[in-house]
Amino acid sequence: MKKIFQRYYTNLFLTDRLFTALGFCVLLFILKFFFKWLGDIPEIVTGLVFLLFLLDVVILYRNKKGVEAHRITSKRLSNGDDNPIQIELKNQYGFGVKLHVIDEVPFQFQLRDKDFKLQLQSGSIKSIHYNLRPTKRGEYDFGFIRVYTGSPIGLVNRRYNFDGAKVLPVFPSFINLGQYELMAISHHLTEFGIKKIRKVGQSVEFDQIKNYVGGDDIRTINWKATARKGGLMVNTYTDERSQNVYCIIDKSRVMRMPFESLSLLDYAINASVALLKVAMLKQDKAGLITLSETIGSVILAERKPAQLGHIMQVLYKEKTRYLESNMEALYSTIRSVIKQRSLVVFFTNFESLSALQRQLPYLKKISKYHLLVVVFFENTELKSLSIEPAKDVEGIYHKTIAEKFIYEKKQMALELNKYGILSILTSPQKLTINVINQYLALKAQQRI
Repeated sequence: MKKIFQRYYTNLFLTDRLFTALGFCVLLFILKFFFKWLGDIPEIVTGLVFLLFLLDVVILYRNKKGVEAHRITSKRLSNGDDNPIQIELKNQYGFGVKLHVIDEVPFQFQLRDKDFKLQLQSGSIKSIHYNLRPTKRGEYDFGFIRVYTGSPIGLVNRRYNFDGAKVLPVFPSFINLGQYELMAISHHLTEFGIKKIRKVGQSVEFDQIKNYVGGDDIRTINWKATARKGGLMVNTYTDERSQNVYCIIDKSRVMRMPFESLSLLDYAINASVALLKVAMLKQDKAGLITLSETIGSVILAERKPAQLGHIMQVLYKEKTRYLESNMEALYSTIRSVIKQRSLVVFFTNFESLSALQRQLPYLKKISKYHLLVVVFFENTELKSLSIEPAKDVEGIYHKTIAEKFIYEKKQMALELNKYGILSILTSPQKLTINVINQYLALKAQQRI
């Protein structure tokens, strides 16, 4: 009996309307001291309020499940993207109700405003839609959906609790992968800012025989077909397929820096997943290596259907470290693991030219055996600071130092290019687009 009473009591909440009514009753009792003609009116009004209170409680608790609610989400959330969340509500009372819905979102979002107010007619169904944007990978615990239900009388609210203790994992960004896949297949990647460069292949993979046109390589003339047709015919070839594309992700302290709530490591992980997805669509093999003071995960390049899912499972658990990356261990791993010439995209960051000089000997060795692309980041905070006009002497100092660091970043790119190492200096927001553009350009130029 005590448990039943406690269950009803803990979910019963008094409303402002009830306190207003009780305040009015108190006012009537005070006025009765001065105006005797009020007689029994205060007692009658108070009794009426009490009866309405009991009636409100009865009609709200008469149905065991007067309101139903459940949260509709995907099985996992996409890091750095807006993930749609839906709450579906159904009124099973015989009258319309006023609802105050509070969704207890995971603490990582630090949100206290996911509450909604709506009216729901008898037997009707409504849905609430909103988005959540996680900025860290890991497990996110959702709490209850708290639904405070009020009858037309409106003196009390009954609370319902639904969908408690739901845990969703946050994986590297995957929401846009389907769009990249669709655009890649339909050759409309330019809609995402991705340029497609067309060039006739010169590899050993035969494509077709076609009529000669001005500009075709005369070395590809097919003399037998020319004799049969009576006009010049040439062989055309497609780009070589099934090349290895490896993403190497630096997990050292230089990748901890945040931009728009996401760390550089998360930007690199999201870009790697998108790049490897496009590479597999282009019939290439996708592989992964993670690096910090030691070698982390190593996934050999494959093109099997489960490869991308395996890569995402590995990247889901990766975290930044506090030490510098071990480039000697990386070079040894690449020489022992990657047996044929491959495209190696190295995601890292350099804050100074001296930091690049320490790693440059190993980068030069890697570039001897593979097509190496080094990806590092612009400091967008410094860039915005250099654009703003200086207002005082201190502002001039800050602006000058910011311009010095920006210039040094450009010097790093020139230093890499001097040794034949391709580089991408990009803002974190444009990382994915720029990396895929570079891959498609190299593919079209038959560099891989």
